[in-house]
Amino acid sequence: MGWLEGQIALITGGGSGIGRAVATRFLREGATVVVLDRDEERLASLEEELGSGCATITGDAANPDVVARAVGLAMERFGRIDAAIGNVGVFDWHKRLDRMTAAELEKAANEMVAINLKSHLFLTREAYGPLKASGGSLIITCSTASFRGGGGGALYTATKFALRGLVYQLAHEWAPEVRVNGVAPGGTVTSLSGLDALGSADRRVNGDERIISAIGSATPLGFAAAPEDHAGLYVLLASRENSRGMTGSIIVSDGGLLARI
Repeated sequence: MGWLEGQIALITGGGSGIGRAVATRFLREGATVVVLDRDEERLASLEEELGSGCATITGDAANPDVVARAVGLAMERFGRIDAAIGNVGVFDWHKRLDRMTAAELEKAANEMVAINLKSHLFLTREAYGPLKASGGSLIITCSTASFRGGGGGALYTATKFALRGLVYQLAHEWAPEVRVNGVAPGGTVTSLSGLDALGSADRRVNGDERIISAIGSATPLGFAAAPEDHAGLYVLLASRENSRGMTGSIIVSDGGLLARI
């Protein structure tokens, strides 16, 4: 029997990268997953891979109506939500504020905040009722950039620090009914992309060998993580039996990077 036997999990941004690895691992641990992603092709391949244990919905997690529909789908199909995982994000490729025009900054900031912060706020609002009813847990994907500078540009880092604050505050507000935790991955080889507003939406981490090499070189353990390297931590945090006393915790999974700073 798996650690999540019988659980229902809702995962945003679950069509690729860490979200997809989490969906796959949750299924192996006995959960049924509902996955929201804006890429229809990715969702189709995920459904084919995971079979009847996976339901999907196509849409933008930065749209509150879409998130409400995803929660509604989970409740309609399965009657409850035991774990909600916020995993949506984009990167700014270390773009400095002083090297943007005022117009670029406004557009980039709006896009970054909508995707990296608002999507999680919308998920927390919609999922709270079902999570309270099930005694479930909310898990937010943070970053080592939630704890330090240099893990991205100012826009990315600001939103990741905000997610750290969101975990702490919701853990305070939602106890004892709902546990709220986070996972903070370091550099990971995924399809994480840039911002439309900065013309970098087609640039992806897994398509840049220079970045992958730099991640491995900077990490004390000496390798760039794969999405699957983090997935077990989400299982731990979603497991009532194995993390009953954890809320307001953010597990760092960065190969020792923060220990070096």
